[in-house]
Amino acid sequence: MKSRLLFLIAIIALCAPSSFAQQRTSRVTLANEVRQEFLHAWNGYKQYAWGHDDLKPLTKSYHDWYAEPLLMTPVDALDTMTLMGLNSEAKSTREYIATHLSFDKDIDVQNFEITIRLLGGLLSNYEMTGDKRLLNLAEDLGNRLLPVFNSPTGLPYRYVNLKTGAVRGNVTNPAEAGTLLIEFGTLARLTHRQIFYDKAKRALVEIYNRRSPIGLVGTWINVETGAWTDTDSHISGAIDSYYEYLLKCAILFDDRDCRRMWTESAIAIDKYLAADLTVEAENLRPMKVLWYGHADMNTGLRTSNTYGALDAFYPAVLALWNNIPRAKRLQKSSFKMWTLNGIEPEEYDWGTGKVTAPGYPLRPEIIESTYYLYHFTGDEKYSKMGETMWRDFVKYCRTDAGYAALKSVVTKEKNDSMQSFLFAETFKYFYLLFAPPRTLDFDKVVFNTEAHPMRRK
Repeated sequence: MKSRLLFLIAIIALCAPSSFAQQRTSRVTLANEVRQEFLHAWNGYKQYAWGHDDLKPLTKSYHDWYAEPLLMTPVDALDTMTLMGLNSEAKSTREYIATHLSFDKDIDVQNFEITIRLLGGLLSNYEMTGDKRLLNLAEDLGNRLLPVFNSPTGLPYRYVNLKTGAVRGNVTNPAEAGTLLIEFGTLARLTHRQIFYDKAKRALVEIYNRRSPIGLVGTWINVETGAWTDTDSHISGAIDSYYEYLLKCAILFDDRDCRRMWTESAIAIDKYLAADLTVEAENLRPMKVLWYGHADMNTGLRTSNTYGALDAFYPAVLALWNNIPRAKRLQKSSFKMWTLNGIEPEEYDWGTGKVTAPGYPLRPEIIESTYYLYHFTGDEKYSKMGETMWRDFVKYCRTDAGYAALKSVVTKEKNDSMQSFLFAETFKYFYLLFAPPRTLDFDKVVFNTEAHPMRRK
């Protein structure tokens, strides 16, 4: 009996390393695949859209956001290149940005998008490389964006002219007003100019201060009067990253105000926006599922049962908050939304089981949440979940010049669009999910909403 037991122990000892090696090889292979597909899309951009903001992958042409390009794709892609070890490509791209990017342009830009993509990208890449030219560009951009905060309430206008400082767009949303502190706060730390932190934090606080008596915020608000113009409350686009930054700024800057605002907001979100449902599983046993929907910010009454690609960021935030059980349940729902059509739609009605907005703009949020859950749990099911999404992503979105958004996840018809966040977020989160943990020290950074990592101090 003893000899048989020793034999079994020996067999287990021999098999365990082999099994581990197979898992590791699989993950390494997937990481290399993501790296190669990043290069495929990047080379398409370089061939057909170099010097411009985005590639149009079907017509093999380019798209600029404004009258003059701001190098959205190169800035967004640069830190992903560095993480992937594409050192030569990263060096030449960084040199091009440092010598060709200028913000001295007479154009009106959207403060939120420019902040998360360009300001965030420049700061992240400065911290990675120490190239002072990138910090100089970031500070110049920050100075040009500051006029947006000159409203009666301190809430930022949506648009600012980079040359004149003229502002416009007096109705904004919590995401655009409250998703600025990671970038402006990091700029303040690196330049020792407190004004950047103070202006962005005030905007975040002013949104929070205008929450309803039950703790919810609406979708649109007037920056001059502080009055809500749309009282629909949810965790989807136009609100999503406001909640994300409450928690992340608490972590990144050890800001107690942000932690308090996040904790109180999270309670209201779960009370009024969450839907804990019991459904019948395939084995006819009851199964609990979790979704989030929309409600009126003042009454808490449910207004719709929609959840979508942008909402799928929330499991990552829950995991970061250490609410792993709830994060797991919501991630399961997000993945169900993905698998219904082989790729996620922009919006899904979980009450009727119907797709209500069929587009897929190459969004990263569900992949981000998969990465976070794999990081915090080590559960291989999230690696496998990521592999399923990766295979679907390549199958339906790859073109000979790059990757294309989908007009419809039902028909899989492609759209002539490849936004820069594909490089900053989608490829990055896929890569980090499969790459060795040493690729990035998760506990020493906080990602902005465009997936640009900022160092924690």
